[in-house]
Amino acid sequence: MPTPDVLAGLDPEQRAVATALTGPVCVIAGAGTGKTRAITHRIAHGVHTGAFDPRRTLAVTFTTRAAGEMRGRLRSLGAEGVQARTFHSAALRQARYFWPQITGSDLPEISSSKLPIVGSAASRCRVPTDRTVLRDLASEIEWAKVSNVLPESYVTAAEAAHREVGGVDPDSVARVYAAYEDLKTDRNVMDMEDILLAAVGLLSGHPGVAQQVRSQYHHFVVDEYQDVSPVQQKLLDLWMGERTDVCVVGDPAQTIYSFAGAQPDYLVRFPQRFPGATVVRLFRDYRSTPQVVDVANAVLKPGRDALAGVVLEAQRPPGPKPSFVEHPDELAEAAWVADQVAKLVANGTPLREISVLFRVNAQSEAYEQALANVGVAYVVRGAERFFDRGEVRQAAMLLRAAVRTADGAPDAPDAAAATAAVLSSAGWSPAPPAGGGQARERWESLAALVSLAEEVVAAKPGATLADVVEELEARAAAQHAPSADGVTLSSLHSAKGLEWDAVFVVGCHEGTLPLSYAETPAQIEEERRLLYVGVTRAREHLSISWSLARQPGGRGNRRPSRFLDGVRPGGGARSDHRPERGAGGRGRKSGAPARCRVCGAPLVDAVDRKLGRCGSCPSSMDDALFERLRAWRLERSQEQKVPAYVVFTDATLIAIAESKPADEAQLAAIPGVGRTKLDRYGEDVLRLCQDLAEELP
Repeated sequence: MPTPDVLAGLDPEQRAVATALTGPVCVIAGAGTGKTRAITHRIAHGVHTGAFDPRRTLAVTFTTRAAGEMRGRLRSLGAEGVQARTFHSAALRQARYFWPQITGSDLPEISSSKLPIVGSAASRCRVPTDRTVLRDLASEIEWAKVSNVLPESYVTAAEAAHREVGGVDPDSVARVYAAYEDLKTDRNVMDMEDILLAAVGLLSGHPGVAQQVRSQYHHFVVDEYQDVSPVQQKLLDLWMGERTDVCVVGDPAQTIYSFAGAQPDYLVRFPQRFPGATVVRLFRDYRSTPQVVDVANAVLKPGRDALAGVVLEAQRPPGPKPSFVEHPDELAEAAWVADQVAKLVANGTPLREISVLFRVNAQSEAYEQALANVGVAYVVRGAERFFDRGEVRQAAMLLRAAVRTADGAPDAPDAAAATAAVLSSAGWSPAPPAGGGQARERWESLAALVSLAEEVVAAKPGATLADVVEELEARAAAQHAPSADGVTLSSLHSAKGLEWDAVFVVGCHEGTLPLSYAETPAQIEEERRLLYVGVTRAREHLSISWSLARQPGGRGNRRPSRFLDGVRPGGGARSDHRPERGAGGRGRKSGAPARCRVCGAPLVDAVDRKLGRCGSCPSSMDDALFERLRAWRLERSQEQKVPAYVVFTDATLIAIAESKPADEAQLAAIPGVGRTKLDRYGEDVLRLCQDLAEELP
């Protein structure tokens, strides 16, 4: 069988990668530039020329899918026998072989889940948690282990890395982490991170093991090198020993897993570690049209630094102009996206070639419903469908129980408030939890249900909790229809490595992209790279959208994402990312952040800004005034046939009851009291405040 010409058809930069067969090689590969093609052809060229022994060559990547794709390409190029594995797969193979030789016993059983052991560890440490927080603790332990952080060093490391587990202080996390490790030892089990650590321990602690591995593998290729963690880098160093025959490939602009321990510095600083290394930059984008590529380059430009990767150059013919669309609320945004999807399908775009990408999984519900409304099938990638999620099923059960027992918060002014009251027992609160992770995802799902109840009340004033449950069940039934082929609904993280003809990146407003809890410059830039990843998934059609309010009739005070400044038409760069005057909010006269009137800390969360204080700081609220304000709000909402929150939200009423304004100027200074509401309700509110003051002794 003739040897294939594996260099044919490669562009100049890809060919430079394929022919660099000796010494350290670093490939900076932009999105859509053919990095997998370049490195597989490099391996095949090395095998065909005799420079590489396929049995002595190891290619590692991060997912089973990517490893399988690499093996398939190598087979088609006549380079069979090369090991293409994930880090975990390669480490497990070595640990299972050498562990019995060194210890005289079999490798401990690999635990299928951390949660039961983390739960036992939390109980041992008397740390009360629900299942959501246990997931966050499990993720935090995983981060610590892949970052080579021991329990006794966790508090210092977590502070330096700005780590936070909602509801659990760092000292308690460290204690749970230590107890978790002890329990695993007692039960003779390992977790996935232990596989890597076991291989590192065997290689570093036993020279004979290291010698055998290094005699087995002489050439290394590492894909997605920007995602390497400290423990993976340590393992790679041990595999290599004194050798330098390694080729790493990655894109610093697609570093979106720092929260899980990824260290892009290994890629960025590779030439400093290996002076004289061959460095090749792949910049020719074969995936996207020039119009899409221009948007991608513009998104990265303001934050362009060592992690910005390459400036892409499109190789495809021109395509349609990307759209940037503002909507009055999230439901209108979802309905518009569904309508555009239906038009694309009608014009011949396959369902499987369309995707809707969002920042957090809880955003999927509105798009699941909107697509179901227009009869378009969809699949949810990387997460359960909204109504299949554990917290949503639990919430629906609680709401049904409340209806059956007539215990649906009878004192609540409407069904939306009743829903919120019932879901408070499932962990919902007006303010989101600190930090991210599973706790934040759970809160987002429950907040979506509260918003759905508000929709029901807005459409049907006087709706009951039973009406809310009926709507929930109808939506769940409509969205559970099976579909083998459909539009992909995916978080931006889950979309990495994929591509579609048409991509809708939705929810691109401040507070969601970037997320409100992304505070440090590094966290903000990682959010920017997430948008870049989303944009570069599109081959031809790209739409970026955002909404001014969460619900119909809500105050339209959202701003488009700062990452769109200078990218969207008319979106010039701005330094202040709060609502502009005339855009639904009164705006701030200075760029200084709002600060808590109690402790002086910056206020990040929207509810905290509305209250004027941190949610954890003591409240000076006048309870009697608050109850009078609520009763008055109920009367006005019933008169106007609108939900109570349309008059004033609970947060605004609390702020009024805390500040007790004496005149119009003081009332106008409270967030949530705009000019329209001041004119409509100001006299009533001031009278209530004055009446109560006169009644006091």
